[in-house]
Amino acid sequence: MSEPRQSQVLVGRQCGVYRMAYREWGDPANPRVLICAHGLGRNGRDFAQLADSLSAEFRVVAPDVVGRGASEWLRDPMGYQIPMYVQDMLVLIARLQPASLSWVGTSMGGLIGMVLAALPGTPIERLVLNDIGPNLERVALARIAEYVGKAPRFPSREAAEAYVRLVSAPFGPHSDAQWAYLTDVVLMADGDGWRLNYDPGIGVPFRQLAEMPEIGDFWPFYDRIACPTLVTRGALSDLLTVETACAMSERGPRARWVDFDGVGHAPTFLHADQIAVVSDFLLGA
Repeated sequence: MSEPRQSQVLVGRQCGVYRMAYREWGDPANPRVLICAHGLGRNGRDFAQLADSLSAEFRVVAPDVVGRGASEWLRDPMGYQIPMYVQDMLVLIARLQPASLSWVGTSMGGLIGMVLAALPGTPIERLVLNDIGPNLERVALARIAEYVGKAPRFPSREAAEAYVRLVSAPFGPHSDAQWAYLTDVVLMADGDGWRLNYDPGIGVPFRQLAEMPEIGDFWPFYDRIACPTLVTRGALSDLLTVETACAMSERGPRARWVDFDGVGHAPTFLHADQIAVVSDFLLGA
């Protein structure tokens, strides 16, 4: 895989100004931009293989949402919520000045893209929602809340990989090299040990959401989306059900829907067949 360029943009919140890091592949003058947004506890490095595959056609940009990867942590953990992420991404889009913009979002990154694509005057022309929909299933939220933001520390890299394999088992089958990569993406050295490279505070609002009697839905946003939309889903997903995916194919943008067998939440786009589905959609008529 080719080495990406590293950059950053300043995003403003009521509690201060923060540095949001991002990586990009392809010609920096290409007006055709693809933004890839990661899931809750991951970061932009997840998309390196997908970006490499599409960098001849797009300027591919993968941000580390604040609190993750190389981006700064927020002083107030309640800022780790979708409306604020949307504002941050609008700052990034203004920096990139795309003539055309496509969006690939996994889980949380898909929710950000869903809201952005629903805005009047949105610049998003094609949208890929990876294992996320307008309904958030409580059983999946409870499962994720069990581990996200718990800030474990590992005595060795091997122990860290065993942990990542355990909590990320729904990603489906991967080779040893792929598991090693998925671990390295979210791992950083910490003294004589290792830790996950995100702010444990990201779990605070998430656990509150998982415990709410009524979980808000995103159908009002989804139904306003007008651009071509692709839904990629793990066939074993506990976050995006068959019923919700079916409804997404019939409402709003009437998304095309593709399942990947043997995968839960969420497809990683490290497999050739998964990359091909996204590539065909983004480059198709």
